[in-house]
Formats: sequence, C-alpha cells, structure tokens
Amino acid sequence: MKFTPHTGPEIEEMLSAIGVSSLDELFEQIPSTVRLDGPLGIPEGVSELEIVEDMGRLAARSRHLDDLVCFAGAGAYDHFIPSVVWALAGRSEFSTSYTPYQPELSQGILQALFEFQSVVCELTGLEVSNASLYDGATALVEAVNMSRTAGRGRVLVSEGVDPRLVDTLRTYGRGSGYEPEVFEAIEGKGGSPVVDDDVAAVVVQHPNVYGILEPVSELFTVAREGGARAIQMFDPLSLGVLAPPGELGTDIAVAEGQSLGNHLAFGGPYLGLIAARMADVRRMPGRIVGETVDLDGAPGYVLTLQAREQHIRREKANSNICTNQTLMAIAATIYLAWLGPDGLAELGRQCAAKASYAAAKLTELPGVSLLHPDAPFFKEFALRVPKPADQVVEGLVEHGYLGGVAFPRAGDDVLLVAVTERRTREQIDGLVAAMESVLA
Repeated sequence: MKFTPHTGPEIEEMLSAIGVSSLDELFEQIPSTVRLDGPLGIPEGVSELEIVEDMGRLAARSRHLDDLVCFAGAGAYDHFIPSVVWALAGRSEFSTSYTPYQPELSQGILQALFEFQSVVCELTGLEVSNASLYDGATALVEAVNMSRTAGRGRVLVSEGVDPRLVDTLRTYGRGSGYEPEVFEAIEGKGGSPVVDDDVAAVVVQHPNVYGILEPVSELFTVAREGGARAIQMFDPLSLGVLAPPGELGTDIAVAEGQSLGNHLAFGGPYLGLIAARMADVRRMPGRIVGETVDLDGAPGYVLTLQAREQHIRREKANSNICTNQTLMAIAATIYLAWLGPDGLAELGRQCAAKASYAAAKLTELPGVSLLHPDAPFFKEFALRVPKPADQVVEGLVEHGYLGGVAFPRAGDDVLLVAVTERRTREQIDGLVAAMESVLA
C-alpha cells in the first residue's frame, strides 16, 4: 500500500483535536537522544539500488542465527524444522485463510484445526483444546481467567515460572482484579503454596524457567485439596520423555508452541496451546472446531460452543480472545504428524542427553558450576560463571556461538544454556572451548 501524506490543514486539525500545537510537541515524550535531529543524510542523486545495497552492508554487520551456533533458549528454542512443514503450511489455501465463519466454504481449514485440537489433546492427555491462542503468555492468562470465580480470585504462581510470564499475568490482572502471588521455589523447584479457600489457581511451569523438573504431582495435590485449579505451563517437546499434564493432575495445560515447526523469527508470530478437562469446555476461550455429519451422513466441521461473549458482556466477559493463530497451528500439526510418537520420544532423549553432556563439560571449566547442582533438568540448565553473564554472552558471539541467555533475576553471573537435538558433540565441545577462552 502506497503512503499518502496528509495535507498541512489536515495535520493542524488533528493536532488541534488532541491539544498540541506542533509535531515537535507531539513527539516530546520520546527522549531527545533517540529522536532524529535533522535530515537522514542521504546524498542527493543516490538511486534506490545504491541505498538498498548500502543498507544491506549495514545489516550484514549484525550477527543472526544462521551465523551462530545457538545455545540460547529461555522460552524460544532452535529446534530442527523439516522442509515438509512449510512446504505444506505455506500453501496459499492455508496462508490466506482467515475466520471460517461459513463452514460450507471452509471445510478444509476447519478440518485442519480440528486435527490440531486432536493432536494437542493427545499430546497433553486432556480432553478438550481450542484452535490455538496468540502465544504461550496469553494462553497462561486465559487459563487463569478460566479458573477465577466470584468466590475464588487469588492466583498463586511458582517462583520457577518465567518472570516474563508473571509480568504478563500482572499486566492483565490489573484490569481483572488480581495480582499474581509468587511462592518460593526451594533450590529452584517445588515450594509450599498455601491454598486458602479464596485461591483460584496454582500455576507451575514444568520444566521450569531454570530447565528443572518440578514435583508437579505434589504441588497439584495441594492445589486440588484446597479447591484450586492446577495450571501447568509445559514444553510440548518434552512430552516424548516426560509424563503428560493429564497424568500429573493438571486441570489446564498451556504452552508456547514455537518449537512445533515454527521459526524463531525474531520473536514471532508464535502460537499458544491450551487444553483442559471436559468440565471446563464452556469456559474455554477463543474458537473450538467440532466434528459432525451433514444431511448425507458425511463428516463435516463447524465452529462450536461459540458464545462470542466478548461482543455481549464486553469488559465482563471471561475472555476477549476473538481469533487464533491458524497458520502457526497448521505448521504445528504438520510437524507433530511428521515427528510421530516415536520421533517425539527420540527428540526428547536427544535433548536430554546432549544437555547433560554439555552441562558436564561446561562445569569442568574453572569457576563454572550449576546453579542448582542437585536438580534434574530436561534440555536447559542454569550456570554460574565467574564473569558477568551478559559479558560472557557477548564474548561468545565473537567466537561464533549464541551461548545462552543472561538471567539477572537469579544473579548477574547466571547464564541459561539450552541444548536441542540440533546440536552436535563437536558444537558442544566448541562452545566449551569458546567459553574457556572468554573466561580466561
């Protein structure tokens, strides 16, 4: 779409309507240090071709994932994506489809979403899923919304939950009338939540933000005995080797689905997963696709249980989610179908084995140790390093490694390292050598 500039009188009219006298005054809230003071400095007579080439040279000064061996995680992971995933998901009938309100015209996309829901239910061991949410963080918010009732409004969150997820809950909670209450995780896991009769939900991440495996069943037994809902934030690709949420006593399971065939893509678009027990189907947010039969007895698919309450109850609605991440959900479905149960288990075993090897080799370096040495982990672990972790990350980039994510909440010397099935022994040994050089 071409840009059409506003006329001078139109600009003056808009500025007058919002009570400012000039464009400079409009932008005064932006710090002067980041505002452009003067023209762009493009010489006269330079062609578009020359400008694009110059910008390309500038962009090449930045390092990206294709240049670096990735050991970063903290919620977004460098898993292998088979070419078949986007060869199929990228077909025009998928990439251009939107809201399937007319089922007679949308059977293909509705069936694809029904299959996605079925896969999520099979993966989690729970009974009902929806057609996806925006990302893992908003999926967690929706799970909390499902749990809160008139008499139960408090939300207890384990200290092992990613603090960015807690911040998201805090942001949404301001409007909904709750503040997430964080309970201590002893040595990086577990804890003793006090579940009073006004507590709506207990939230646990497993594996947690440190990569550690939580005693989920114990924590959720406490939640159920207190009458609260048990909400688990899970890693979809851990479920080939770890028990599914449904077996752990989880009432509502949520996840970030980026690792299911979706690229890192500078942070999005990603994919939110949510699954629950059938008792909560009427409180499930967003869209649910159901399977039925037509007048001739042939299978058919429709949007079902659609209260559309956000249009009626407005700010009092249980959820205001009106859409979903169809394209990312289709990619996730294709990815999991390609992987299959055996492939999922093998992927999980590779992640766990390679992470264990990396942790053992890295902690042989002087001054490097596990933050929680006695806690079991899946594919990610937290290290203490003898230099500020952000400096270590920067130093490793110079050696060709994206060596982890600094985690200042646990200390300036704490580094989160993730190891997926993509990493080889040679790459892990190379990271160890690079780390030794950076720490010298």
